[in-house]
Amino acid sequence: MSEIILVNITGKDRTGLVARITGALAEHGVNVLDIGQAVIHDYISLGLLIEIPEAQQSSPVLKDLLFIGHELGVEVRFRPTTLSDYERWVDEQGKPRYIITLLGRKLSAAQISCVAAVCAAHQLNIDVITRLTGRISLVNPTRTPRACVQMAASGWLVDEATMRGQLLQISTEMGIDIAFHADDIYRRNRRLVVFDMDSTLIQAEVIDELAKEAGVGDEVAAITAAAMRGEMDFRESLTRRVALLAGLPEETLARVAARLRLTEGAELVTSTLKRLGYKIGILSGGFDYFGRRLQEQLGFDYMYANRLEIVDGKLTGRLVGEIIDGPRKAELLRQIAAAEGLRLEQTIAVGDGANDLPMLSVAGLGVAFHAKPVVRRQADGAISDLGLDGLLYLIGIRDRDLEAKVSSL
Repeated sequence: MSEIILVNITGKDRTGLVARITGALAEHGVNVLDIGQAVIHDYISLGLLIEIPEAQQSSPVLKDLLFIGHELGVEVRFRPTTLSDYERWVDEQGKPRYIITLLGRKLSAAQISCVAAVCAAHQLNIDVITRLTGRISLVNPTRTPRACVQMAASGWLVDEATMRGQLLQISTEMGIDIAFHADDIYRRNRRLVVFDMDSTLIQAEVIDELAKEAGVGDEVAAITAAAMRGEMDFRESLTRRVALLAGLPEETLARVAARLRLTEGAELVTSTLKRLGYKIGILSGGFDYFGRRLQEQLGFDYMYANRLEIVDGKLTGRLVGEIIDGPRKAELLRQIAAAEGLRLEQTIAVGDGANDLPMLSVAGLGVAFHAKPVVRRQADGAISDLGLDGLLYLIGIRDRDLEAKVSSL
């Protein structure tokens, strides 16, 4: 009968180590049943689950591995595995898998410990941990440091709602963003990302800026805040706010547009997504005058927003056409996905307000960006401290992927 042995190799990494180890195994006709490796600060941890054929003896194989380990200055350890244990492990490979992303300016051991403890409490095993952000110099730290790690976990999760609630509590109490979602084929094949506009792509609520020009800023801001908290129906709140803008000169729109500022990371995230072949869109309860400018500036493929009625060079205080509210955003996301030949599981939606919840809930990944508490509680992930380019980490893109792209241009 063949022998199954787990080989663990640890120590100072060096070029050619894997080639030497596997080369020795090859000389004895050994089969590799599983292999995994991680390198942290130039130290390697390499694991191989090997099958030594029945015609071979294990002693010469292990002896050669020990000799190579001594020569290379690494520790080699062995652990026999029974056939029944191996087969049980094979049977368990169908467990559901999940991705948990931790994102912040810094990551502490306490934050990671709390998240890991929640995983353990729900019988999820953390299989792989990957750092997505680059290393931060302690001598010359970057101006806006960021840290992100991605955990791949597996197991039979019984109470997902409770786990999400516990992760949200850690996020709130410890100042770290945590995203939790299924690791399936769609996660690696998402092709469409839609964004809210006001307070997501731009650092303002446009209607509040227009209201300031009309001299009704405080009144409109109060209605806006209530709507974003989910305390008022969006259609009602929008109708009431737009009515207060009646008589505002049309040229005011250009003046307001000139002072609007993009959210940190908006240019990077949109340009990166476009380079990677994603379709991107704006689904906004704001106004199309400003959406069209953003579409031209950042290259959005789709743009849907509300249209202000203008007569004789002045706003009438009414809207033209169908109001884009929360349910309409979700409907538009479905329509765009269908037009692109995509499943909803292949889409991502990003927004900050209660009227974004419908599209966040139907998207494959719903991300709350600098959002109100009611939105964070219901989203798959959140970005609360970093810029909009934090979305790239939630997708699984690493800093070095971006750096390699920039250097090749």
